[in-house]
Parts: sequence; structure tokens; C-alpha cells
Amino acid sequence: MCTGKCSKVIAVPLYVMALVSVVCNIMLFFPGWSTEYAKLDGDEARLTEEVKYMGGLIGGGIMILVPAIHIHLTSSQGCCANPLGMFLSIGFAAVGVAGALYNLAVAALGLSNGPLCLWSNAGHPIPKWGTPFANNNGSYLGDRDSWAWCKEPENVVEFNVGLFSTLLVAGSLELILCAVQMVNGLFGCLCGTCGGKE
Repeated sequence: MCTGKCSKVIAVPLYVMALVSVVCNIMLFFPGWSTEYAKLDGDEARLTEEVKYMGGLIGGGIMILVPAIHIHLTSSQGCCANPLGMFLSIGFAAVGVAGALYNLAVAALGLSNGPLCLWSNAGHPIPKWGTPFANNNGSYLGDRDSWAWCKEPENVVEFNVGLFSTLLVAGSLELILCAVQMVNGLFGCLCGTCGGKE
């Protein structure tokens, strides 16, 4: 497969992964499908801290979308379908790698620390807002019984685990695709995009 066609094959999934990352990040602002936790209560919103880092919006979204557009342009007959355009795609893909890594780091941290919720258990019978799983190094993920500690927002553990896991998968795919484009861009820079060949 020529480098120009390979760029197109890489760009289209990057668009999809960027969209998935942005949507997941936006959804994380509404735990329990409610807007009330995103509103300020006193001095702070009652949202999981990692949601505020916006790994899916900034890292997996914007920092992937910009390279995806340039990578897609290298697959066309336009201004970027030349060795210089392929060389620039290496730099843009490196930006995508950085964005994917940021997305991965925030998603992994979100999974490890668990959600912010109103919680109580046998050891702490009085409900309070906090992150009950933060010091467990993610061990709560295998202990579904402990998920019942979170009383509010409703089903917040499942909500966070599902969305942060999706961000983790999307970030991993983005990282792989951008790394492949860096190699593809190097070959395209050295050999051309073969845009005129069948």
C-alpha cells in the first residue's frame, strides 16, 4: 500500500476516536445523567477530579483532530500530498502521540482513583462526599460489592468505569495510529506519496 493511501486509512479512524473521546469526556460531566453535580456547590463542583483535566476533550479530541486533518490531506492530491507534506505529518503525528498519552494518563488515573461520590460503608456509617477508592490502587475494579458504597450520584462507579475505560481504549488506538503515521510519514518523505500511481 502506498504512503498516501495508508494516511487515509489512518486518518479516518482518528476522526472516529477523536469524536468518541470528546463525547465520553462531555458525558463524564453529567454523572447519573444529571446536571446538578456539575453546578458549583459552595466552592466546588461535585465531579471526579480527573474529569476536570479533560483528557478526552483536549488530549484525545483536539490534539488528535488537528493531526488527523493534516494526515488526511496527505492522502489527497492537494498541497500536502508531497514529501514535505509527509514530513510535516510526522510532526503532527507526534502531537497526536502526545495527546493520546495525555488521554491515556488521565483515563488511567480516573480508573485508579475511582469516582467522587456521597459514600458510606460499615467502617464509615455517616455518608460524606469523597473518593472512597482513591487509596486502593484500582483494586475496587475487581470488587463489585464495594461499588455499593457510592450512594450518590446513582450508579456513578459503573458510569465512570465505562467511560474512562472507553477513553483508555480510544487513547490506545490513537497512540498506535499516530505512531504508525510517524513511520508512514518517514517513508512518504523519503519515497513520496505515490499519488499518481495505481
